Amino acid sequence: MTLVQHTPLETRGPQRLPLWSLLALTASGFLTIMLETMPAGILPEISQGLGVTESAAGQFVSAYAIGSIVGAIPIISATMAWSRRRLLLAALTGYAVTSLIVAVSPSFALALGARFVAGVFAGVLWGIVAGIAGRLVSEDQRGRGLTIALAGTPIALAVGTPAGTLLAGLIGWRFTFVATAVFAAALIGWVLLVLPALPGQEKGERTPVRRVFTLPGLVPVLITAVQYVTAHNLLYTYIASFLAPVGMGGAVSAVLLVFGVASLLSLAITGALIDRHLRTLMIISSALFAIAMLALGFLAGDPVVVYASAAAWGLAFGGAASLLQTAMMNAAGTAVDAAQGVMVTGWNIGIAGGGIIGGALLSSLGTPSLAWATLALLVIALIIVITGRRHAFPPPRH
Repeated sequence: MTLVQHTPLETRGPQRLPLWSLLALTASGFLTIMLETMPAGILPEISQGLGVTESAAGQFVSAYAIGSIVGAIPIISATMAWSRRRLLLAALTGYAVTSLIVAVSPSFALALGARFVAGVFAGVLWGIVAGIAGRLVSEDQRGRGLTIALAGTPIALAVGTPAGTLLAGLIGWRFTFVATAVFAAALIGWVLLVLPALPGQEKGERTPVRRVFTLPGLVPVLITAVQYVTAHNLLYTYIASFLAPVGMGGAVSAVLLVFGVASLLSLAITGALIDRHLRTLMIISSALFAIAMLALGFLAGDPVVVYASAAAWGLAFGGAASLLQTAMMNAAGTAVDAAQGVMVTGWNIGIAGGGIIGGALLSSLGTPSLAWATLALLVIALIIVITGRRHAFPPPRH
């Protein structure tokens, strides 16, 4: 069985990127990541407002991630016949409703349940964004289109989450969730205006999820993605704990700012080169990330090394999502919707796994182990990329 082949919209006319449609996807991803990470910056306010400890309030982030893991594959599989725009609108509507529930919730249990449901919608959104972007552009512009569509993640990490934390300080955490609901409502209008319907697939034309694992090159791409995301979150989640023992506890915001700016620069570089040099960029990304961790492993006490490593880390990570998603789409072919559901699940397993592994290492072996464990994961990822020359990360066709 195969999926319906959809002609990219740009093949009907001049080869121009549908920028407003792609930017609507960017904004949707931006909101998704902001909703996921924003509670981490306002845990004291949430805990006080709902009468729970800060560690309990921290489960706002965990519940969201678990919802993403649980929801991606089953919901995307069950809604393959839906138009992609309809499913995107459902996810954005879910964001608006759950954010309002959190904003007015009198109890922690209700707010936590709303966060879990919001995470389910996040799993759905990430399960379709790459597929939508891939169908909006021609094949030779796929990487560039995906880079734009997925830019919401590094932008949110660089400026969105801090902005949300600042907003919460000005208007309170409850009204901040109201603001995210308003943003989601505005995005619904934007999507309705600029995004075509993009029909789904009939029942007899769908690829079962189990067949995804038999597609040449796809499993190495998925394993690389899980390794890479786990490595990133292992250190990123505990960056404050990593920097405190070396006397840089007060420099966390500055280090993350360097990381964020470098990530945005990486996006621009990736967007310009990805369609011709995906394999080379993925090798450079993995190697540069590994070198940054090696430097932190040996010289974390030197502020210059820390800032330089943060910059290298950002340059490596900023375009990684686009590189891995494009590699996945190239390997999946017409099975992209089913493969994307698996990819999203693996991605969120990496996010959750990084936090779990990092926490275990922090409590047992101390902060230096974080950099070394991250390095070990990246070395494995780099080996997979280098050896995946035939199907997973092939050289460009001439």
